[in-house]
Amino acid sequence: MFHSEDCPGRVLYRHVASRWAGLIVLQLWPGPLRFHRLRDALPGISEKVLAQNLRELVRDGLVDREVEPTRPPQVTYSLTPLGGELAARVHGLLTWVGDHAPEVLAARERHDRAS
Repeated sequence: MFHSEDCPGRVLYRHVASRWAGLIVLQLWPGPLRFHRLRDALPGISEKVLAQNLRELVRDGLVDREVEPTRPPQVTYSLTPLGGELAARVHGLLTWVGDHAPEVLAARERHDRAS
């Protein structure tokens, strides 16, 4: 499936497996957030990088962007049903990582001692 360079799945995979996309959808999983609340929930992300990632997630149909007609405009982001499904899978992956991190770290230590 992902063997071909022109496979559309590769583009989507690069988006959802990027450094921030999974963490963004997990933050939106419980419910909608405004841009600055989302930024504050993700230490280390710049506003520029957050905006770029949100643009891609909206374009991919994973996140909805709602602009409220206020001065200044307030923008709220929420997951689409497809984005909710992705968030559930990312949560499963991160749960696995959390459950098995001690084993992986122990394996690394054994490997490094043997090398």
